[in-house]
Amino acid sequence: MMRIREATKAITGAILPVGLAAAGLALAGLVAPAPAAAEPHHALRGQASYYDPDMFTGRRMANGDRFDPESNAAAHRTLPLGTVADVTNLRTGETRRVVIEDRGPFVRGRVIDVSPRVAEELGMREDGVAPVQVRPVGQLPNRARDGQSGTE
Repeated sequence: MMRIREATKAITGAILPVGLAAAGLALAGLVAPAPAAAEPHHALRGQASYYDPDMFTGRRMANGDRFDPESNAAAHRTLPLGTVADVTNLRTGETRRVVIEDRGPFVRGRVIDVSPRVAEELGMREDGVAPVQVRPVGQLPNRARDGQSGTE
């Protein structure tokens, strides 16, 4: 913190609030700006799994909605909640649209958890996992991400 203040004072001749100081230093080339967000339509590949309906039905997801095994809900570790994505089973070629409403999966190599209905439609329910491509295609409006609506 002291270095930011000293550098800011040296550049501007005054001590500024930290937020303004960091912005000024970034403009001056002394502090690297925050990295740009990932490409919004960047496709991810990995293994998909699906929610156990006996274990998760009715539980609250990260967005506040209760999990419904017949929904198009999905979990991803880092995509923003409310992200709409196309999930393609690379074995069958089947694609389904999902909404990221929860966090997970927390198993190495897995990139997404889908609802049992989506797993069935993708042709992966019997095996339990499948190689997939996940391609974000959009974002739900804020009102559909407040735990009051959406895929619930």
